[in-house]
Amino acid sequence: MKNVVLVLALLIGCAGWAQVNTPASSPSQKVEQKVGLTDVTLEYSRPNMRGRTIFGDLVPYGKVWRTGANANTKITFGDDVMVGGKTLKAGSYAIYTIPNKDSWEILFYSDANNGGVPQNWDDAKVAAKVSAQVYPMPIAIESFTITFDDLTSNSANIGILWENVYVSATFEVPTDKIVMASIDGTMSGPGANDYYSSAVYYLEEGKDMNKAKEWIDKSIEMSEIERFWMFRQKSLIYAKSGDKKGAIVAAKKSLKLAEKAANSDYVALNKKSLKEWGAL
Repeated sequence: MKNVVLVLALLIGCAGWAQVNTPASSPSQKVEQKVGLTDVTLEYSRPNMRGRTIFGDLVPYGKVWRTGANANTKITFGDDVMVGGKTLKAGSYAIYTIPNKDSWEILFYSDANNGGVPQNWDDAKVAAKVSAQVYPMPIAIESFTITFDDLTSNSANIGILWENVYVSATFEVPTDKIVMASIDGTMSGPGANDYYSSAVYYLEEGKDMNKAKEWIDKSIEMSEIERFWMFRQKSLIYAKSGDKKGAIVAAKKSLKLAEKAANSDYVALNKKSLKEWGAL
């Protein structure tokens, strides 16, 4: 009998410890984005409008806002980046904002471990500040959202959307510096792929086309098999350098190889270029 009572007591006690599992009112989100060669991670919580007026009411104008809900919004850069003309060292930063009707201030705060806005705000910890124009949205954004927009090899925008508002802050990454160091280090004993990658990078970034021509030619020369995409890039490099005759020869070669490989995309690209260059 004593054992039965003990078991019942334990069951009642365990029932008292049980917790109801419900969804978070402001669910967390983690976004990982590679910008150029730099890893960027964003962690934040996403409150909903729920019929409320947000900016100028729930989120007052002219006051520092945690930019989301719960703990401060945190962004982590894998390399040193530039924001608002200032260098942010690799690491984590809290993103705070000061919303206003027509523009916001977006602040990158060096202390990224706060429950929200710090009780003792320290202006010395504002590592960078950006003024952002408010763009009205044509539809209501129910859930608070932060995005990475307008990605390039060298930059991206941090977009903030909620209610009927969009603002953004641009950060720049050191892609060119990293790539050039890689090229310089590799060119002491490069292979065909190294020459190819370097030539294409020079083409896309508008660098020295004579050097790009030299590298793409070496890449093709060192390759055991003729590749249609390599001749395609050669044609574009030669065209950009002003050597239309060489560009046409390379494009015709790429077209022939692409037709043999039944690659309709490259067939169409080469035909379009040859037509533009007066060869079709």
